[in-house]
Amino acid sequence: MKYQIKGTTFQSLDILLEAGDSVFTESGGMAWMRGDIDMSTNTRGGLMKGLARKLAGESLFLTTYACKANKGIVTFTPDAPGSIVHIPLNNGESRICQKDAFMVAEDSVSLEIHFKRKLGAGVFGGEGFILQKLTGPGNAWVEIAGEVREVDLKVGETLKVDPGHVAMYDPSINYDIERVKGLKNMFFGGEGLFLATLTGPGKVWLQTMPLSSLALKLFSHMPVKTSS
Repeated sequence: MKYQIKGTTFQSLDILLEAGDSVFTESGGMAWMRGDIDMSTNTRGGLMKGLARKLAGESLFLTTYACKANKGIVTFTPDAPGSIVHIPLNNGESRICQKDAFMVAEDSVSLEIHFKRKLGAGVFGGEGFILQKLTGPGNAWVEIAGEVREVDLKVGETLKVDPGHVAMYDPSINYDIERVKGLKNMFFGGEGLFLATLTGPGKVWLQTMPLSSLALKLFSHMPVKTSS
């Protein structure tokens, strides 16, 4: 499937559909389209799967865009400044993503929720217990806040990360949480009480600007109302 990512800070994704091709996205995810494109919206898999996706940060309903004849182009845009990442998935291959990361995928891709197994990782892992899981075959695209850094971890190699910077990782990665050592580091280090520990083998996608950090920064610049 042909596609093109345009822009820098505020990117857009053009997907070229030929007759018989189809992609799906969350409700309201499309920006514009042209050509002979048919749009249909449903819970995709039934009400229970729709409710499960809602817990993982997506909409209850998903919309499918199918090209009926000739060619068409559908354009998608992210909800915040950042990067659009293409994920080519083989049959049975998966990626674990943070909540709200899913953007659009071929009709053959499965979008499911993913539960963190360990209590500590779920409570203090930055995104809670529920994440998103994309499984192939097919192409998928996710939106990641800020710029993206990819890190390949060897067997037994560990990367310690502020939990909010973890955007996506291979299922082979072991995700856990550890407490920051030292009282001064915990309370005055500015990194919070916990760090995520990601242990290989596998690949990790990191984001330079967690949405929570952006929201706090914007909030600090908002005018404060004073009572008259």
